[in-house]
Amino acid sequence: MGKKLVMVPAADVDLSAFKYQNEAIQAPHLTGLTFKLFVKLLETPLVGPLIISHLKKENKMNELLQNTVIPEAPMYRPEYPPQESETGVVVVDEDGKPEDRVELAMKCLPPYNAASSWNEDLASSFRYWKIRDYAHAYRSKFVTPSMVAEQIIPVIEEFNKKDPPMPLLISFDAEEVRKQAAASTKRFEEGFAKLHLIIYTAVVKPKLQLIILCALRVADCVGRPISILDGIFIAIKDDIDLYPHPSKGATTWMHEVRPVKEDAISVSRLRSCGVIFVGKANMHEFGMGTTGNNPNYGTTRNPHAVDRYTGGSSSGPAAIVASGLCSAALGTDGGGSIRIPSSLCGVVGLKTTFGRTNITGSLYDFGTVEVIGPIASSVEDVMLVYAAILGSKPAERISLNPSPPCLPNLSSNDVANALGSLCLGKYTAWFTDVQSTDVSDTCEDTLNLLSRTHGCEMVEIVIPELQEMRTAHLVSIGSEFINLMIPDIEDGKGVRLNYDSRTSVRLFRSFNASDYIAAQCLRSTSIIGCSYIALCLFIHSCILTENSSCFSSLSISCGPTSHSSLDGYSRETLILNWCSPLSKVNQATNYWRRLMYHHMEIFKKVDVIVTPTTGMTAPKIRSSALSYGETDLQTTGYLMRFIIAANLLGFPAISIPVGYDKQGLPIGLQLIGRPWGEATLLRLASAVEELYAKPKKRPASFYDVLKTK
Repeated sequence: MGKKLVMVPAADVDLSAFKYQNEAIQAPHLTGLTFKLFVKLLETPLVGPLIISHLKKENKMNELLQNTVIPEAPMYRPEYPPQESETGVVVVDEDGKPEDRVELAMKCLPPYNAASSWNEDLASSFRYWKIRDYAHAYRSKFVTPSMVAEQIIPVIEEFNKKDPPMPLLISFDAEEVRKQAAASTKRFEEGFAKLHLIIYTAVVKPKLQLIILCALRVADCVGRPISILDGIFIAIKDDIDLYPHPSKGATTWMHEVRPVKEDAISVSRLRSCGVIFVGKANMHEFGMGTTGNNPNYGTTRNPHAVDRYTGGSSSGPAAIVASGLCSAALGTDGGGSIRIPSSLCGVVGLKTTFGRTNITGSLYDFGTVEVIGPIASSVEDVMLVYAAILGSKPAERISLNPSPPCLPNLSSNDVANALGSLCLGKYTAWFTDVQSTDVSDTCEDTLNLLSRTHGCEMVEIVIPELQEMRTAHLVSIGSEFINLMIPDIEDGKGVRLNYDSRTSVRLFRSFNASDYIAAQCLRSTSIIGCSYIALCLFIHSCILTENSSCFSSLSISCGPTSHSSLDGYSRETLILNWCSPLSKVNQATNYWRRLMYHHMEIFKKVDVIVTPTTGMTAPKIRSSALSYGETDLQTTGYLMRFIIAANLLGFPAISIPVGYDKQGLPIGLQLIGRPWGEATLLRLASAVEELYAKPKKRPASFYDVLKTK
C-alpha cells in the first residue's frame, strides 16, 4: 500500500501557504442507451467493482480515505461550542403554537403597504404575490381561497398531461384541494359575518354591543382565519409525509414498503396554521441528484426556460413556487437540494441549522446531513413559513444544545445598525471558480452594493481542504442512504430504481465502515465530542469481549439503557463500531473534525460566508436523458461547488436571487451563517432582496392565480 500521508493537525495548518486547487471530477457523461448499458455493466459482479475502484482512484478518494493518517478524533454529526446571541432579534418559543410563532413573525416584518402592493401603475412590471398579498385579498373579499384553488387545479392537471410529461406534482387530488380551500373560505366568511354583526349592533342596538362582543370572543376560534397562513397554498416534497398522500421519494415503489400514517411534524405545524396543501411535489429520485431528472414520472422543467433543468433534488417545490402556483413549498436539503433549485429557478430557499427543524416524518429522518426547510418567492415568505415549522426534536435539544430560535426584527429602526456591524467573509479564489463569469460577477456586484449601502465589511478568508470536504460528504450521505435502503434493495426493488440512482447505489455500497468513520474525522472541532468518542470506544470494548453485562454501566453517563433502547443515532454508531476494527475507528473519522475546526475559526472573524449558490446557471435538458436519466458528474460538481459545508457541518444557509446571466437564467447568492444563526441570514437576505434594483423577469411559465378582476 505504501507509506501513508500524515496530515498536519488542523490547528497547525498554515493558511498563508495554502493554494486553492479545484480538481475536476473524473467520470464519463452518459445518457440514453449508452448509459443503460453502462449501468448494466456496473452491476456485474466482476467488472462493476473494477470500474468503481478506478473512478475512486481517479478522484483520489482512496488516497484520502485509506492512505491518510488524520490526527483529529471523529464526530458523527454536527456539534458546536456555545454561540453568542444574535443582535436585533426576537426570541421565539419553539414549544408554543405554530400560529403564535407566525403571528410573532408578522410583527417582525415592516408594515404592509396595500396601496403600494396593489398599485395598478406597477402592473407593467413583474413581481411575485407574497403571502401578505393573499391575506389582504382574502380579508378584503377580492377573492376567496376556493376561487384561487380553481385557478391552480387546471394548471396542475395540464402539466400532468403534457407530452413528454413534466409534472410539478407526483401526487395530486383536486377534490382534496377543493375541500381544504372550502374550509378556509368558510373561516373567512364566518369572520366577515361576525364583523357585520358587530357593526350592525353598534349602530342599531348599542346597549347589546358588549354582550355580543363577549359572545363573539368565545366563538373566535372557529369563526376567523387561523393565521396569516390560512388559505395559503403550499406544496410538499415527495420525501416528506403529507397524509393521506403516499411518500414515494419519486420512486415507483417506496410507498409499498413505507405507508404514510400521519403528517410529518413540519407538515402538521403548517396544517395547524390553516395552510392548504396542493399535493406532493416532484423530485429527483430519492434525492440522489442535482438536476431534477426523473424518468419515473417525468422531469419538471424550469419555469424560466422549458429546455432547462430546475435543479434538484427539490425540483417540484422550486418550480411550483417560481411558476406562481404556490406561495411556498417545503423541501429537504442533504446536499443542496433546497438551495440549488431555488437558485436555478430564481426563488429563495433556506437550509436551516442541523437540528433546528424536526425532520420526523421524512424518508431520511435519521441522518446527519439533511434538514427540512422552506422555499418561497421572497425572504419574508420564507421567514413566515420558517416560523411555523421551526422546533427541534426533544432529544436534539439535549444532544445539540441549540441556541434559542430567533427571528430578525425587520420593523425596527436599528436594522441599519445591525447590518452595518456585519463582517462578510469571501474566499475569492473559490468564489470565482465558476463555469461562467456571469455568475461570479453578478454576485460580486451585489456584495459591493451591499457594502456601499449598509457598510458591511468584506473580509478575505481562506477555507482549506475543500476537496476533502466533498469526499467526506459523499461518503457520509451515501453510507446513510445505504443504511436506510439495504433491506429493500436486497429484496429486489433495487432494479426498479432509475439508472442514475443505481449508479449512485453501486458507489455508495463500495464504502465500508472504515471509509464512513474516516469521513467523520473531517467534521468537528477539536474541543467537543470526546465524551461521546469515549462512550463509543467503551461499547466497542464490551462487544469485543462479548461482555453484554457491561451495557448496564452505561447508566453512568446516559441513564438506564440497553442496546434495544438506544436511539437511532446511537444504534447506528454502535453498529459502525461493531463492524469496524478499532484501529480504523481511531483513524477514520478525523476529516469531519478538521473541517469543523477550520470553519469555526473563520466564524471567529466573520459573521457570514458569502458565495454564489451554484457555479453555473440551469443546465440544458438533453432529450436522450428523459427516458433513462443521465450521469454528468462534471455538471454536478459545478452545481454543488459551494454547497457542501452547510450540510456536512450543519450550518444554516440561504439562497437569494440576485440577477440573470446573458441567457436570462437566474443567478443565486448564498449566505452561510454561524450555527443557529438563521436570524442573521434572514436579515442580510432581506437587505440583499431590497437592494436588488433590477426588475425581476417574468418566468416563461408563470400563472397569476391571484386574479382579482
